Amino acid sequence: MSRHTTFRYRLDPTAEQHTVLTRHAGAARFAFNQCLHMVKTALTARNSDPDYPIPWTGFSLINAFNAWKKTETAGRVFTVDPSGTTQIQVTGLAWRDQVCQQVFEEAAVDCGRALKAFSASRHGKRKGKPVGFPRFKTKARTTPAFRLRTKGSNGGRASIRVGDDGIARSVTLPGIGLIRVRADTRQLRRMLRLGRAKILYATVSQHAGLWWVSLATEAADLHPARRHPLRDPADPGGWTGLDRGLSVFVVAANADGTALARIANPAKPAASGLARLRRLSKALSRKQKGSRNRGEAAAKLARHHRKVADKRRQFLHQVTNELVKTHDRLVIEDLNVTGMLGNHRLARAISDAGWTDFARLLRYKQHWRNGTVVTADRWFPSSKRCSKCGTINAGLVLADRVFLCGCGFRADRDVNAATNLALWPNIQESSSSRSPDLPAGGRVTNARRRDGTDRHPTGASETSPTDAGTDTHPLPA
Repeated sequence: MSRHTTFRYRLDPTAEQHTVLTRHAGAARFAFNQCLHMVKTALTARNSDPDYPIPWTGFSLINAFNAWKKTETAGRVFTVDPSGTTQIQVTGLAWRDQVCQQVFEEAAVDCGRALKAFSASRHGKRKGKPVGFPRFKTKARTTPAFRLRTKGSNGGRASIRVGDDGIARSVTLPGIGLIRVRADTRQLRRMLRLGRAKILYATVSQHAGLWWVSLATEAADLHPARRHPLRDPADPGGWTGLDRGLSVFVVAANADGTALARIANPAKPAASGLARLRRLSKALSRKQKGSRNRGEAAAKLARHHRKVADKRRQFLHQVTNELVKTHDRLVIEDLNVTGMLGNHRLARAISDAGWTDFARLLRYKQHWRNGTVVTADRWFPSSKRCSKCGTINAGLVLADRVFLCGCGFRADRDVNAATNLALWPNIQESSSSRSPDLPAGGRVTNARRRDGTDRHPTGASETSPTDAGTDTHPLPA
């Protein structure tokens, strides 16, 4: 088993089960906050004692929380005997037996991961945006959720089961029991029965007033008939370029300029539901804060957002499934979606398109089928380059939907861009980045110079060893 996938079902709990699920979600939030409190307390104590231990990893946080939940700090009661003597009885966390103990452990693991991400980001070992120090989770702003691991029992039965007791549409969770689901579980049950899948853990969360369970499984590879045949690495052909857009969601073309697919009418769930979104948002703003009507209005707005997200997700799955089934070598462009959102005229349409999720789904689905997905350089001029002679049309604007070249070549703008992307694997060595951005190593001419013009020993986008800052408050890695 070498691939991981997730099966997501909507739960249909009873009133009693709804209370139990809420209790488990609250216990996970409480454990995370307590672990974070212990870390902050240890950091404060280290100011006076440099050798004071700090529980920083998930394993150390689990041990620290398990030791704390039985102490007097976690809970105590005062008892009075018949003689009138008052005594303190240590109870620890009195309600800890009402929830599955795995909830506490997984919350401690989550806190450890947050601390690890912060430490890696602070020392420059983590890609992406900087990650700040973890914050406490509040009941009002935190999504109710908890995670449970699967464990084998003495009888060989897993603690997380699907279709137990003859009820096909059901999920059995440790410490909670059997909960009905509102979807068909036939595919997962078949894979479990044949030994082609194994449930690793279950994540239960509440969105828009509805409970969902996500079963993370380790599954076997797809059947050889559903996978692409292996290609010779020396084979330069067979590439298909994918050009993404707004009015036309995606255009697929090969290196010869033949259009293979065209999704001309993409789903736009946010645009189609914009009138209802405005009406629900206006109704929410008119309700008094803290009132019951405001809570109901917020729930209606959350359900609308969930429906919009579900429609977009379904469309993206349909498109990506069709592409990975018919093409084994795909080339997509590295779009700066965050930068594009700065255009206030197109920000809403770009957000509604879901380009980032499209690329993510395409990559892992193609990997399952032994296919290849290559990402072209962000500065590759796929739209402005002539796919026949390679000339760059610098005067091309967004309104030009037909590409014209001096060599006499004429083609649809999107088809030409997809063709250039299909040619990218063969021309990437000869293409170069000409952008003056900092990551690309370009020179910034209007940068403020502290030592005078042209006195930097290194490039303006680089940092000399003497300018590098030092970390005066090191934290555990």
